[in-house]
Amino acid sequence: MTSSTHDWTIDQGWGQYTAQDHSVWRTLFERQTALLPGRACKEFVDGMKHLPMDASGIPDFRALNEVLMPQTGWQVVAVPGLVPDAVFFDHLAHRRFPSGNFIRTPVQLDYLQEPDVFHDVFGHVPMLMNPVMADFIQAYGVGGLRADSMGALALLARVYWYTVEFGLVREAGDLRIYGAGIASSFSESVYALDSEVPQRMAFDLGRVMRTLYRIDDFQQTYFVLEDLSALLTLGQTDFGPLYAACIDRPTYAPNAAVPGDVLVPRS
Repeated sequence: MTSSTHDWTIDQGWGQYTAQDHSVWRTLFERQTALLPGRACKEFVDGMKHLPMDASGIPDFRALNEVLMPQTGWQVVAVPGLVPDAVFFDHLAHRRFPSGNFIRTPVQLDYLQEPDVFHDVFGHVPMLMNPVMADFIQAYGVGGLRADSMGALALLARVYWYTVEFGLVREAGDLRIYGAGIASSFSESVYALDSEVPQRMAFDLGRVMRTLYRIDDFQQTYFVLEDLSALLTLGQTDFGPLYAACIDRPTYAPNAAVPGDVLVPRS
């Protein structure tokens, strides 16, 4: 397996996946594709339809890129796991989505703290087929180094978390999933839309920047876009003034209720 010390990329090593690896993918893929119709947004469903991704086994990134690159200019590159922030931002700014090349074990089907190939490919790549999400994630990468230089990286990370990873969107009056962290999780795909426990509130950028999140449990708050096209405006927003306004202000707990919050009904 070859690697680059500059950008942390490695060969996917597709031929080295075991029968168990492909079986885990199949189990995860089959249960998510059975669950997500009527839960995932139209853009996710459409992206999935056009990608060489099915229950037969872990996709070959080369085959994915043959479809993805002509559509939105993105490609999937393999990395051994989480990469440094600067490397991550550089990849996104150049329309390269870094994906872990490993897959969870059978005993980790429902929870894995470090994102694996199922989360990264099944959860993220269908949305990268959509031009709006494709442009937004590139803009996030471009803005990452600026945020770091301003000491505002935590603020920007919360925007990514509550959109790309755990975002909900209105579609024909109902809530739908577009965030990869939900779409790749069987239990959170149900919880995010059906449970009465979490808060669901209208997306507000300043509020999002100040809201902490959970990495070890279901989210306690989800922010809802009225339309996915709102990401276009978000991607073109100068975050600098918001960083200055938010950076020294208190953060909100993941389940905090704040005056001015606009709660969104499930349907």
